[in-house]
Amino acid sequence: MKQRIALVTGANGAIGTAVCARLKEEGSCIIGADIKAPVLAGSILDDYYQLDVCSIGSICSLFDAVESRYSRIDTLVNVAGVGSTGSASDLTEAEWDRVLNTNLKGTFFSCQSAIPLMRRQKNGCIVNIGSVIGKNGGNARPWRDASELAGASNVVYAAAKAGVHILTVSLAKELASWGIRVNAVAPGPVETPMTAVFPEVLKTQIPVGRMGRADDVARAVCFLADPANSFITGEILDVNGGLFCD
Repeated sequence: MKQRIALVTGANGAIGTAVCARLKEEGSCIIGADIKAPVLAGSILDDYYQLDVCSIGSICSLFDAVESRYSRIDTLVNVAGVGSTGSASDLTEAEWDRVLNTNLKGTFFSCQSAIPLMRRQKNGCIVNIGSVIGKNGGNARPWRDASELAGASNVVYAAAKAGVHILTVSLAKELASWGIRVNAVAPGPVETPMTAVFPEVLKTQIPVGRMGRADDVARAVCFLADPANSFITGEILDVNGGLFCD
């Protein structure tokens, strides 16, 4: 059996690193891509490319390079993303564009670039990273007083991640006949450098009593990417400790 080729965008972040490590452990050849220079240990990454997901040209260059070198992509995991909080009334066009371009535009055009390869293979798996906030329009500061909630709004982040969820379902329906599965993981609060400022009280609002870990998300990604789960497509898998249930 050929070694599976996995491409992970946002590979340098906490979740991206965990996804790379888990897919590597399960036997895949790992190609990492991120806007920053590689920071992962060489034992995890088999290859690395710099990528700006806000640039269609950068995305196309990445997939051209991967196709030229590997001739296939079995698994694409779109982790690259940015956070954002702030009142809707104060939201600037620049911030709107930054978040939508990174979280939604980048995800779509990465998916689009993988489609020709996966169609030719008549097989492939895409896993996108959404968010609980894309489901409940949540709030990044749920411990804040009600009078302060507007300033802690997630409006553009929620819009972007909701878009990722619907994009995932739409692509799943369009590509199923080609043997291509498309799913997403919707994490709740996860311990990363970005969430280090969150207070301990947040844990009391999560039914399982703790923050998520990057490896929790990575395990969910690997479950959806596993060829043994070939009947699962169009799924948005919650990984939030019971914070939100639908």
